Amino acid sequence: MRRHFLQGLILLSLVLPTTAMAAEPVPPGKSHIEHVLYIENHDIRLGVDLDLGGAITYLAPATNHALNVINSFDWGRQVQFSFYSGPVPYQPAGAKLSESWRFLGWNPIQSGDCYGHPSKVIKYSRKGNLLYVKCVPMQWPLDNVPAESAGEVWLELDGPVVKARCRLTNHRADFTQYPARTQELPAVYVNAPYHRLLTYRGDHPFTSDSMSQINNRLDKDGHWDSWPATEHWAAQLDDHNWGLGIWNPTALQFSGGFSSEPGIGGPTDAPTGYIAPNQNEILDHNIVFEYRYELILGTLSQIRAHVYQEPVETGLHWDFKNSRDSWSYVDAADTGWPIKDELNIQLTGRQPHILSPEFFHSAAQIKELRLQAAFLTGNTNATLFWRKLKQNEFPVNQFSQFHVIPDGKFRDYSIPLAACPNFTGSIIQFRLDPQSKGISNAEVKIKSINSLRVKIKNPSSLPD
Repeated sequence: MRRHFLQGLILLSLVLPTTAMAAEPVPPGKSHIEHVLYIENHDIRLGVDLDLGGAITYLAPATNHALNVINSFDWGRQVQFSFYSGPVPYQPAGAKLSESWRFLGWNPIQSGDCYGHPSKVIKYSRKGNLLYVKCVPMQWPLDNVPAESAGEVWLELDGPVVKARCRLTNHRADFTQYPARTQELPAVYVNAPYHRLLTYRGDHPFTSDSMSQINNRLDKDGHWDSWPATEHWAAQLDDHNWGLGIWNPTALQFSGGFSSEPGIGGPTDAPTGYIAPNQNEILDHNIVFEYRYELILGTLSQIRAHVYQEPVETGLHWDFKNSRDSWSYVDAADTGWPIKDELNIQLTGRQPHILSPEFFHSAAQIKELRLQAAFLTGNTNATLFWRKLKQNEFPVNQFSQFHVIPDGKFRDYSIPLAACPNFTGSIIQFRLDPQSKGISNAEVKIKSINSLRVKIKNPSSLPD
């Protein structure tokens, strides 16, 4: 068994690779000497291994320390950050690249590499229910090559919940802006008893609607499954509906499944369940990128009830003052990190377009989309496409064309989506085509894109 992961996507759908089976070092999990730092409250006990980059290797109820749910068969497991960018393949001069993992490209992860070399913790602290680690991650596909990056993780216990914040700080020598890749935010691996993957992927989130079980088997299907988790969570459970859930407030797309035989097996055994919240992100050579997530230990009903108590943001609002807000490009590139007040996008290719992050929103609640933008394109029209739940591509009949003045000056544009006959159902992504085809020196600058923005609590009280 080896670490298996989904490849990055250029447009929409996740591409899941087949199992890689090549001759590589024996997984070091069974012989590894742990150096675990623990924090504990009345409900749970958490441990991070300081000899594995501070990745989470232990999570158990406070009443049963022997019930560790986290799998550590090799250094691609655990609960850890894992980031992706170009080039693909990534092989610095003199480095040994695993042929099994060459398709992953640039891939620093928290625990270590596929050859068994662990990441190095350079700083850590513990105070009460708080734990902090900083490490130099290893490039997973390479033999003993530290990343030109630093990874930081803040962990806090709150009842049966682990609240986590992660930060990647790059200092790569390669200044190329590579296309957005699918990130694991984070990767979560659990032991054999937790083989039932439950989630919600319907179009009535936060209404206690029926959940779905993901029956994917990596060893039989050859890939992990992927789906839009419209309540932003998933859980790996045992036969009694108890286990580990993960919630990420910004990730709609999740991937996961189970590998090998379910039922019996512990932290150093091959059988494992996997979940990862996913999102497309451009990771510049000098970026500081952050995300957060929560791990919930408990029954299925307890996990979902916790998610229902989290604040939920409705409406759509992207403000590009100091971030891309997870927007990305095809046949285009911006001026790089840091983002200052706007996206300044050069339309470099044959069919340039701009992709929003994935979200979930009822079309009935989006009357119009407003852009504050400056077009310098040579075209007097731009086009907005949309994609609905259960659509993997942008249908050619789901669009609204709007008039622009291509003189490079900022203006407010309004796209009346409610007037479009095909703007119905549940919307999960936008695509903006600033012009019909690429021309030299064309660009678009965008300060904001929004409809409405309202924050609420207790989402289960929302009408259907």
